[in-house]
Amino acid sequence: MLSPDKVSAKLDSDWADDGPGEVIDIDRILAAVRRQWRIVAISVGIAVVFGVVYLLTAVPNYTASASVLIDRSNNEIVSQLANMGVSVDDESTVLSEVELFKSDTISLAVVDKLKLTENPVFMAPTQSLFGTLRIILSPNYWFADKDAVTDQDLLRQAAAAAVVRGMSIDRIGRSYALSVSYTSQSPELAASIANAIADAYLVDKLNSKYDATRRASDWLQERIDELRQKSLDSDLAVQKFRSEHGLVQVGVNGGAALLSDQQLSELNSALITAQSDTAKAQAKYDRVKAIIDSGRTDAIVTDVLDSSISNDLRKKYLEASKFEAEISARLGPNHVQAVRLRGEMDEYKRLMFEELNRIAESYQSELVVAQTREKSLQDSVDKAMGVSNAAGETQVQLRELERTADTYKNLYQTFLQRFQEATQQQSFPITESRVITRPQVPKSPSAPKKPLILALAIMLGAACGGGIGAYREFRDRFFRTGEQVREALSLEYVGHIPMVDAKELNEGDEQPVSPRGLQTANKITRYVIEHPLSAFAETMRSAKIGIDMESPGKRSKVIGVISSLPGEGKSTVAINFAQLLAMQDARTLLIDADLRNPGTTRAIGRHAEEGVLEALLEGKPIQNLLLLDSKTRLAVLPAVVKRRVPHSSDLLSSQIMANLLDEMKAHFDYIVLDLPPLGPVVDARAISPLLDASLAVVEWGSTSRRVVRTTFAAHPELMEKCVGVVLNKVDTEKLKLYRSYGSGEYYYNRYSAYYHET
Repeated sequence: MLSPDKVSAKLDSDWADDGPGEVIDIDRILAAVRRQWRIVAISVGIAVVFGVVYLLTAVPNYTASASVLIDRSNNEIVSQLANMGVSVDDESTVLSEVELFKSDTISLAVVDKLKLTENPVFMAPTQSLFGTLRIILSPNYWFADKDAVTDQDLLRQAAAAAVVRGMSIDRIGRSYALSVSYTSQSPELAASIANAIADAYLVDKLNSKYDATRRASDWLQERIDELRQKSLDSDLAVQKFRSEHGLVQVGVNGGAALLSDQQLSELNSALITAQSDTAKAQAKYDRVKAIIDSGRTDAIVTDVLDSSISNDLRKKYLEASKFEAEISARLGPNHVQAVRLRGEMDEYKRLMFEELNRIAESYQSELVVAQTREKSLQDSVDKAMGVSNAAGETQVQLRELERTADTYKNLYQTFLQRFQEATQQQSFPITESRVITRPQVPKSPSAPKKPLILALAIMLGAACGGGIGAYREFRDRFFRTGEQVREALSLEYVGHIPMVDAKELNEGDEQPVSPRGLQTANKITRYVIEHPLSAFAETMRSAKIGIDMESPGKRSKVIGVISSLPGEGKSTVAINFAQLLAMQDARTLLIDADLRNPGTTRAIGRHAEEGVLEALLEGKPIQNLLLLDSKTRLAVLPAVVKRRVPHSSDLLSSQIMANLLDEMKAHFDYIVLDLPPLGPVVDARAISPLLDASLAVVEWGSTSRRVVRTTFAAHPELMEKCVGVVLNKVDTEKLKLYRSYGSGEYYYNRYSAYYHET
């Protein structure tokens, strides 16, 4: 046995009942399956029954399909007009077409084309049993106004909704083909509606194409009118700006230039010519001026050569110079003739330079005229440059106006061209889709699919049964096996007591041969006597051996039989345990120590008038209070409760009780006390110091493990002396379902060869 500290620590630990371990326990799973398979089978059976009922009452539905191809080879005129350049992936395109099929436009078109609101098969289809129940259970069935007049629009909307519900659109593989299916109770109606859906889709595509191009044409027409007016306004603004700022253009070399620019160009040309003339006049004047200043007679200028006077004077000067030289050479320089010739030469020279001065003055006059003209032209150029610069600044605004005018002109031309294209497209609308497979009238129903329904029913039933079984397993918090006892309580498992057949529970008819004899109220109290080779008796022997081995040196042993809750069969175990001890020639005393609810006394001593209370309270001799079994010589001290005993725990723990037990130890080898349950009262804890050993009884499959753990943890003194736990009222047939490989329950069939219940 464990120490009180270890027992309390073990029982107070956060132990998870049947919690999952690190490794999946296959044996435990298989055992759970064996236990719950009936629940699963029943659930599957119920589900199959519902499935069969559904199949027998379900109305067959027929599905007709058409194939529609979305042709992506044609360019969309609206996309061309918008010039968006946005690429759309294939999946989005196909999904968009699917949503178009499910739109109200298509469904309402089908309703109107086939007049479905007047079709009784479509508007009032035959309902299956489950459908009828669903309608009956619907609140609208009971609270709707059946006498109200149905609005035609609401009726069309309801029919369109029914078309959408029966419609199925699926993409065929990764292609641009869509399968358009419709399901109806009538095969002809299914085919006609599927065909109408495909046709309505094509018509809607054509209408949408026409509407798009028409809206684009209208929009383009408005834009063209607007652009035409803006183009005219911008051109007029350019002309007004030219007039206001004097930006007159003239043709130059096939081009166009401003008048001010042309005048500036001409003035620049004239200025250059004037500057050249001024430089030429200045050079001529400077040359003549240099000749005059140097006094050279041999210097020649062009105008001197052209002057006859200058030529005559020069000729005379040269002749006089020649004569003077000859005379000076023959007659000497001072000769009168030489002196006269030199005088003539000076006169000729003076006359020559006077002629040069007149030429120089003419040159000077030409220079002044050239300079004046140059200055005048320079002033004109400067003025023209100012005008041109001002015109250049103004031309920046002019060019902006011209660019605006050109932009509007180009837009106008572009939109006019596209308007013509849109007008042509509106005249010849085309669609991007076409029907590649027309629906045929189906020959066989598409629903319900019987194998699938049955398979789903089986799967659903198995799932529900498995869920219920798992819940039952999860909620199974009771003791089923000895392994659970050891794991949950850290106590030894003594054995189990099978549930006795109802025939054994008949009221006993044995009457006491004397007032001191036992009166058997139920045969279960003598089960070990009548079935000494049964599993019941073997468990009692196991408990005796455990007690003997626990206290081998004691001559007399006081043993308390305890349980957690009332009704677990503690008194029955105590009686049979005492009977077994007495059968083995051991002097045995059974004391009913449950002073609140004396179960032992009710079972075998109802006729007793006095008992342990009289011995404790009144001091009556015990020998006069005992009841004896004539067959086994078992002595029983009953508890006759004539009134409520509020201080029963004090009585059991009193010195009087201790003296009574000491006195009985001298006469008996075993003293078995049928103690009160641990949960309701504290009597068993009060008497625990007087016990040598205790034997716990737990009802199999009924008492919660948590209750037992909590109750036992509150009584560590009793648990320290507990030799083991007996599982009572065991259903041996169900016990087989909780066996795992290697456990005692697994080999129970082999053990049964040693047990004889009869």
